[in-house]
Amino acid sequence: MPTPHEEFMKMFGEFRMPAMPDFQALAEAQRKNIEAIAAANKIAIEGAQAVARRQIEILQSSVSEISDAVQTVTREESPTGKVARQTDLIKSSYEKAVSNVKELTDLMQKSNTEALGLLNARFSAALDEMKTAVSKG
Repeated sequence: MPTPHEEFMKMFGEFRMPAMPDFQALAEAQRKNIEAIAAANKIAIEGAQAVARRQIEILQSSVSEISDAVQTVTREESPTGKVARQTDLIKSSYEKAVSNVKELTDLMQKSNTEALGLLNARFSAALDEMKTAVSKG
């Protein structure tokens, strides 16, 4: 029968200290995370700026079109001609508005998809890095 001292020495001999984390690898991973977040933010900001620029262009175009429409309607002499012209203008304005909304939505979706793609790629790489680090330890 082993003595308590022998049992303790056997148990202590089997005990393994956990591997110390690779602090350089952790710092590098954090640097990559920050770079990915910064790049995604840059894409999101550029996308928001593109949407804002396009909204201004749409607004300027709309003001010009409204001015032309008012002049066209006021030149029309017959009441039925005015109604027909107004109906055409309403229809074309609606179609243009739908088209503009779709365009702006597509612009936003493009930048969001691109930014999210960067973050997803970094997240996947971080998981691979973690897996590699754990398998080394």
